[in-house]
Amino acid sequence: MPRSKPERRAPIGPLAVAVLFVMLIAAGLVLNGYWQRTLTEVFLVATIAQSINIIAGFTGYAAFGQVVFFGLGNYTLAIAMTSLHAPFLAGAAMGSVVCAGFAMVCGVPLFRLKGHYFAIATLGLNEAVKAVVNNWSSLTGGGSGISLSLPAGNDRGNAQVFYGAFLMLMWASIAMVWLLGRTRFGYACRAIRADEDAAASTGVNPLFYKTGAWMVSAVLAGLAGSLYAYWQSYIEPGVAFDMDISVKGFVVLLLGGAGSVFGPIVAAFVFQIVSTVTWGHLLTFHLGTMGILIMLTVLLLPQRYTWSERRRAVVAGLQSARQRLVGARP
Repeated sequence: MPRSKPERRAPIGPLAVAVLFVMLIAAGLVLNGYWQRTLTEVFLVATIAQSINIIAGFTGYAAFGQVVFFGLGNYTLAIAMTSLHAPFLAGAAMGSVVCAGFAMVCGVPLFRLKGHYFAIATLGLNEAVKAVVNNWSSLTGGGSGISLSLPAGNDRGNAQVFYGAFLMLMWASIAMVWLLGRTRFGYACRAIRADEDAAASTGVNPLFYKTGAWMVSAVLAGLAGSLYAYWQSYIEPGVAFDMDISVKGFVVLLLGGAGSVFGPIVAAFVFQIVSTVTWGHLLTFHLGTMGILIMLTVLLLPQRYTWSERRRAVVAGLQSARQRLVGARP
């Protein structure tokens, strides 16, 4: 009997991405201000998680102080707009350059450290920069912060503008991670994560690729910080360099799967919406509830697997359990 030709499968992945993109655009036009702001925060958290994904998911270096680039993006934009009277796009570009340069300069000494030593060093880096910003009052305003003027228009118009801007930034982060995973640069970063010494023995320069990955992730975090500063119209050191931003980003990354492209995006929606619901209904126990969810995420999810690998592992486990039940029947 002649074999039938294999049935072609429709490109469900790109189609699903396009449908989701259109749905999110439509949601920004019809949702009220509360849910617009909630989804905008989802896009922000997803972008931060993707920036951490580039350095932690690809190279295996957990930069716990990634919020330092978020804060630098905040303050570079604010100083550019208030002191230099630069437009937003120029200020955001300056913030990207500052973040990339800072990552390059700090990467050379910090990447001599590994594991938890590197993670602790990035925490110290964030606190050091925060202290400098807090005390350099002539440039940064010190503890008083810096106020920015919002773009012209009514409040709902502004909300929709920032909703769309953060949505585009999130999709840009997805595209960056997707492209990085399919280039020689991404393969080199993954080789470093698997075995840095073995990668070096094959001709890969670990310092070059680690620093490059950190610079790319710094640009993403800096852009998110610049846009956040313009959105809030006021910044101060406690908010710009808040470690809660890094914690959220890492939890979302762990939940979605390090090295995954869409996993952190799905996890950002789940985490932020659950956080919003618990805040609205469990005001007294909100932090406790979120702490329990974070602990369960870390303890129960296999962190070395990506989102798709976890799904396949769950399916394989269910199939194995089914086979055992069938085999146990008399």
